[in-house]
Amino acid sequence: MTNKAQQPSTQISAQAYKLYDKYAHGMLSRRDFFAAMAGLAVNAVLATTFINSMLPNYALAQQVSFNDADIIASYQKFASPQGHGEGRGYLVKPKNASAALPAVLVIHENRGLNPYIEDVARRLAKAGFIAFAPDALWPLGGYPGNDDDGRDMQRSLEPAKIVADLKAAAQWLKQLEGSSGKLGVVGFCFGGAMTGRLAAELPDIVDAGVPFYGSPPPADSIGNIKAPLLVQLGELDERVNAMWPAAEALFKQHKLDYKIEMYPASHHGFHNDSTARYNKEMAELAWQRTLAFFRQHLG
Repeated sequence: MTNKAQQPSTQISAQAYKLYDKYAHGMLSRRDFFAAMAGLAVNAVLATTFINSMLPNYALAQQVSFNDADIIASYQKFASPQGHGEGRGYLVKPKNASAALPAVLVIHENRGLNPYIEDVARRLAKAGFIAFAPDALWPLGGYPGNDDDGRDMQRSLEPAKIVADLKAAAQWLKQLEGSSGKLGVVGFCFGGAMTGRLAAELPDIVDAGVPFYGSPPPADSIGNIKAPLLVQLGELDERVNAMWPAAEALFKQHKLDYKIEMYPASHHGFHNDSTARYNKEMAELAWQRTLAFFRQHLG
C-alpha cells in the first residue's frame, strides 16, 4: 500500500517530529504545537503542509476492508469487574476456520480504538488469527471519531481501571469459543507499553507479546514475564529508545526470551500508515516479523 500523506521538508522534519511526539503524548497542547511548528517553518505554507501530513488520514490506513469476504467482524462486550464493569472491542475472525485458532489481543495507542487499529485487527484475521481490539474509551462511549478528543478522553480515565479492562479483555479472548487457548498480544505506543505490562501481570495468560515503540514494563515486574517478546523500535524514536537499555539489562538478568528489533530511519509510530510517520518498508518488515513470531509461539 502506498502512503499518500504529504512528506515534510527535511530541513524542519527532525525538530518537527519531536514536537509532534510531544503533542501526541500530551506534553504540548494543540495550540502550543501549532505555535511551535509555525516557529520552525520557513514559511506558513510549509508549516501547514507538515501539520496536515502529521494529522491522521484514516482513509490511507485501510489495507483490509471491513466487508472482506475472508473475515467476519463484529463488536463484542466483555465483563470487567475490576475495571469499568464492562468493556467493548472489535472482534475479527477468519471466515471459514476448520480448527481452533490462536488469538491475538490488539491494544491501541493513547487515543482509543481508531480505524487504523481496527484495520490491524483485520490484517491479523486475514493472516489466520482471531483478533480482538478493545476500546479503552468504551466507558465514555467509545472512540469519538477524532484523535484529539480521543486523547483527552483517555487521559481523563483512571489508569488502573484501563489496565484492569485490558487484562479482562485478554482473559475473555483466551477463553473465547474457537480459540486454541494460545494468546498473543500486540500493541502500539501506549498499547506497546501495555503489551509488556500484561505479559508481566498475566504471565499464565499471555503466550507471546509484540510491543511496538512502547515503554518497557515496570522494572520490578520484569522478572514475572514468561512469554517470549519481540520488541519493535524506531531508530529515530529517542524518547522511547532511551528507556530500553536499563530494561534490557533486566531482561538479560532474568533470562527472558526476547529480541529487540531496531528499524533504521524510522520514527515513533512508523507502523501507522495514516500519517507521515509511516515508513512503508520498515512497517512491512516489522509486520512480517510479527506474524512469523506469533506463528512460531502460538502455533
